[in-house]
This record gives sequence, structure tokens and C-alpha cells, in this order.
Amino acid sequence: YKGRCYHIEPVAGEESQLIAYVAYPLDLFEEGSVTNMFTSLVGNVFGFKALRALRLEDLRIPPAYSKTFHGPPHGIQVERDKLNKYGRPLVRCSIKLKLGLSGKNYGRAVYECLRGGLDFTKDDENVNSQPFMRWRDRFLFCAEA
Repeated sequence: YKGRCYHIEPVAGEESQLIAYVAYPLDLFEEGSVTNMFTSLVGNVFGFKALRALRLEDLRIPPAYSKTFHGPPHGIQVERDKLNKYGRPLVRCSIKLKLGLSGKNYGRAVYECLRGGLDFTKDDENVNSQPFMRWRDRFLFCAEA
């Protein structure tokens, strides 16, 4: 279950730069989840500290994987109706739990974001229910916020 570099070529006019073509097995990605795919490719690969510089120039998604994604269950209008917000962009932020927030402080951060005018907040995509921050605790503190 590793990525495989199948071709490397020099960048024209750039002596110290290369273009690497990398393929990953589809089994690494959750079916129907574009979010999982991008989190794995962009979030994890770009966070690899051994690389000094990296730029994604092209992404080819096999039709077999594309066909597993059926789109969101509803569109932006449903979100606007739920929030009663129209005529402007919806604004949100991601709160990075792994920066050391307790459940209570996470709820406080959500409260401050919403009080400051954001429409909604979102968990860091890499956090589910780890020992340092259980999902139920986050939920209860957010509901209180």
C-alpha cells in the first residue's frame, strides 16, 4: 500500500528541480470520499518534512474511483436555509484540535468563532475520536457553545 514513483524527468531550465510521477493504489482511499483522497494526497504528502519544496501540478483520478463519488446529499441552498443566511458567502474555519485544546477549550473556541460572525466551524479532518479528544466530549461542549 505504498505510492510508487513510476517516472522522473528534469524541469527544463531548472538544474535542481525534478518532476516526479507518482501513483497510489486505489485501496488507500475511501470509496466515494473526495475529502479522504485530498487529505491523504495533499495534507499528508505536503506535510512530509524531508521535502524542501513540493508543488502539485496535475492530479489524475481513475474513472473507477470517480464513479464511487455520487456528490453531496444536498446543495448549498439547504445549508443557506438551515442557517438563514442569504446573499453572501458562508464563512467557516477549521479548528486544529491537535494544537493542544481540551474539550472544554475546543467548545470555547467554537463559541468565540460563532460569536465573532462565522457561520459554522469544522473539525480538523484528521481528528475523529482519539483518546485526547473524544468525539462525544467535543459534541457536548460544542452543543453548549
